[in-house]
Parts: sequence; structure tokens; C-alpha cells
Amino acid sequence: MPTSKFHPARSVVPAAKLPKSTRASAKKTTAAKTSNSPSAGKGLTRKANPKAAAAKPTLLAGGNPQIAKAEGDAPVQAYSAAMPGWKCDVGRRLDALIVRTVPGVRKAVKWNSPFYGSPRRQGQGWFLGFHCLTKYVKVAFFRGTSLRPIPPGESKQKEVRYLDIHEDDQLDEALFAAWVNQASQLPGEDL
Repeated sequence: MPTSKFHPARSVVPAAKLPKSTRASAKKTTAAKTSNSPSAGKGLTRKANPKAAAAKPTLLAGGNPQIAKAEGDAPVQAYSAAMPGWKCDVGRRLDALIVRTVPGVRKAVKWNSPFYGSPRRQGQGWFLGFHCLTKYVKVAFFRGTSLRPIPPGESKQKEVRYLDIHEDDQLDEALFAAWVNQASQLPGEDL
């Protein structure tokens, strides 16, 4: 009896020699394996849900919005709009300050966080990103140790520095804009 080239220990039995019940079961298993639908092999069809496209993004741990990976302004705006409560205003304010400070800034959402890159350094990485956590918004300057003054939050990564913004904090917009301006002129981080 011939053996399978993928599983040498298994013998290959022609389907015609299998009992009818085994052949039917094998067909269902094959159908289930070839479809990506969760209802594959169950005789169910999936209908499009028109509300799904307009649904709010899922909030992950700490209220961080789950936004699909994409480049451009639209995904960043979707992220900011989906940030919960007071964090939404912080996200919009950060985006506005960054855009005002670095005209033509490149934007993207990756790993459910907005990232910003210098327009002068196309394809040379990102200088800043931010992320929602339970009690604050964390802004990461990827070359933060090169900024003056150095942002206050330390990192396990050599060059990264953080700015944590809590609900009742007053953002020093002039200082933040100075950091953004400096960071945009440094080599970006490839992520």
C-alpha cells in the first residue's frame, strides 16, 4: 500500500475504497479547511453587516483604540476620535500641535498607536508616537535623549524618553512644540 509523502507512516487509501460515511466526513473536513470563514463546513453563509463599517473601534487595555494599520491622516484622526473621554481631546490637541509645528508631517497608525515622521526624511522612520493607557496618554519621543530639555519619562530603551499626560495636567504647549520641532529634525526610528 502506498504511503503519503507528507506523512510516511500513514498509508494512502483511495477514496473509492473508503466507506461512504468516511468519504462524506472527509469532504466536510476538506471544505472546512479551504474556507477562511468561521462558519465554514457548517452550511452557513456570512452576510455583510452594514453597521460593522460604521461601528466604533474596539477599545483595548487601558482604553487604547484598536485601529487597523495604515498610513495617512485618516487613521490618525480615527484613532483620536476613538480615544475615550478626556483622552480624545488630548489626542486631538497633540495632533494639532504636531501638524502646526511640522507642516507636512507624515502620519500612520501602527500597533494601535499614531506615529509621526518628518516630511524631510521620507522613509527614514518616525520621531514620535503616543498611546492610551488607563490613567494617562503616553507620548514617546524615539530620540528623546537628544532633546533639550530632555523629556521627563525614562525608558528601558537607550534613546527613548516619555511624556505622560494625565487628566488634570496642563500641557506646556510651547515646550511640547519645541520637543516636536527638535525631534522632527533628528534621524527617525524605523518601526
